[in-house]
Amino acid sequence: MPKRLRDLRLCVMAVAAVVDRAVAPINGQDGLNLANHYKSALLLALVGFALLSVGDALVKTMAGVWPGIAIGALRYVFGAVGLGVALLVREGRAGFRFPRLRWQIVRGASVAVSAMSFFTAVQVMPIGEATAISFTSPMITALLAALILREPMRKETWIASGMAFVGVLVILRPNFLMLGPAALLPVIAATGMALLMIANRKVAGMGSALSMQFNVALIGAICLVSATVAGHFGGLAFMQLTVPPASVAIKSVAIAVTASTAHMLIYLATTRAGPAAIAPMTYVQLLMAGMFGWVLFGERPDFAAATGSLVIVGAGIYLWRSGRAPPEPAMTD
Repeated sequence: MPKRLRDLRLCVMAVAAVVDRAVAPINGQDGLNLANHYKSALLLALVGFALLSVGDALVKTMAGVWPGIAIGALRYVFGAVGLGVALLVREGRAGFRFPRLRWQIVRGASVAVSAMSFFTAVQVMPIGEATAISFTSPMITALLAALILREPMRKETWIASGMAFVGVLVILRPNFLMLGPAALLPVIAATGMALLMIANRKVAGMGSALSMQFNVALIGAICLVSATVAGHFGGLAFMQLTVPPASVAIKSVAIAVTASTAHMLIYLATTRAGPAAIAPMTYVQLLMAGMFGWVLFGERPDFAAATGSLVIVGAGIYLWRSGRAPPEPAMTD
């Protein structure tokens, strides 16, 4: 136990160092209020991204107890119910609208693909490595923006995408030998989140943040429940359902609460400092995932995993500094 506490202390110190570096640039700005506003935005983003990793860790504790896709279905059902109640209280029946329905369906389907892939990934491979691979989402978003939205592809986008691809290969090499195609699940999850970012642009400004969050949760829940039922009755061994123990339901509620709270905090952070300002804080999620994997599950990254993760993080930072990062930070759930 003392050794694990020491490991936890080291990880917390690493997170604190990231926060200090993120806050440092504001010291030379004029105006105490502006500095405090900026600091509060970074703190909100820090807590938000940390909560996302808490949810991922809870998913991993259910490995072998219930299928990842079924956990995702429960998470989004509970999330949709909670958001629906909040939307009804705040906006009344007028808040339940689905402008640009086709793009709303794309949003829900994309988040469903991402959730079922990532939740399954963290159950079969180290949580830190799965999270690191999912951080290719900004690069995939930039590529899809060129294909779908016809945005111009700059040299920096190609360089960042190439770097991220190399990082993914470095991490996947040992995992692919052990897991086979299942090792590609985080890449599929990252692609789902990238499609969500693209679809978000198509419905931007069409409703309140709460109504947009409810829409994606409801459609995502429908997709995930449908896929879970189809997988169970389709005879897929890894998707066979049993009556879940109470702990699964409780943890799924906790995941829904932490994820919804995280998204709200990240949204509030972007309103105070803008997406570009808080984008570097997304890497706190990677640090937290590594910490949980190390302290809770005994998953110590090897040299290949650490190297690949650093390459992917470097690609993301390079893309962000070049001004081509997506308008929203990438999130795993």
